[in-house]
Amino acid sequence: MDVEALEAHCESLPGAWPDNPWGHEHPVFKVGEGERGKIFAFLGADGVGVKAGATRDVADEWLHRYPGHATVMAYIGRSGWNTLAIGGAIPDDEILEAVHESYRLVVSGLPKKVRPDGWDEV
Repeated sequence: MDVEALEAHCESLPGAWPDNPWGHEHPVFKVGEGERGKIFAFLGADGVGVKAGATRDVADEWLHRYPGHATVMAYIGRSGWNTLAIGGAIPDDEILEAVHESYRLVVSGLPKKVRPDGWDEV
């Protein structure tokens, strides 16, 4: 998997849209309305940042399964966010499932009136 395929996959999720608030080469993906949209994936050339669990303990399972390929994200890692390396030891299907889980966790935290149709079928 490469970052372009991952970007296309993120954009295919219901209500997902790219944003580039910091002017980086790769976007973040948000869900929700405009200014109140919430990030569910941080794309980078070598990895993707995802909410890997509702708690840090749950997210740490990735670190144990893929040492060196799953790392705690700076600044927001305490909230269960990890960076997963793409094109390495983590199988593509597990990366896609991690993106889906991040999306589900983020959308479930949005007010019901702004959740996109079909989000719970992802």
